[in-house]
Amino acid sequence: MTTRTRLLDPAVGRAMSALSAAAKQGLGDPALAELVVIRASQLNHCAFCLDMHLALARAYGVSEEQLGLLAAWEEAEDVFDERERAALALTEAVTVLTAGFVPDDVYERAAKHFDEARLAHLIGLVVAINNWNRVMVARRIPPGGYTP
Repeated sequence: MTTRTRLLDPAVGRAMSALSAAAKQGLGDPALAELVVIRASQLNHCAFCLDMHLALARAYGVSEEQLGLLAAWEEAEDVFDERERAALALTEAVTVLTAGFVPDDVYERAAKHFDEARLAHLIGLVVAINNWNRVMVARRIPPGGYTP
């Protein structure tokens, strides 16, 4: 495997970082934000982002139980509350887009738990981490070295 060292043009990297930061801040829940970015990173097989965001999630107080069961969140009903489950369902729908669009029921479920602004930030966060996952996977950036 070849590691490709130059990630992005610096201006593009700054823009992507600004999108990520704005989306996280607007969501207003750093622990939930980390669950969302970890789930998208699991789906996208991004080891670098998983390593980074698992460390951040622990720093924000996300439980080891949630981190351990995140890949099976749908079956772990007592581990994730309804708001978290709605966010994770939307994360998967936006990340995978199997049907070519986000199903209405998934969007409506999230809209019940997030006001319009926070829902927009949640979608922005999912878009941002999917961008980062694709950059890191395309560049084959290995995990390790990140400390919060």
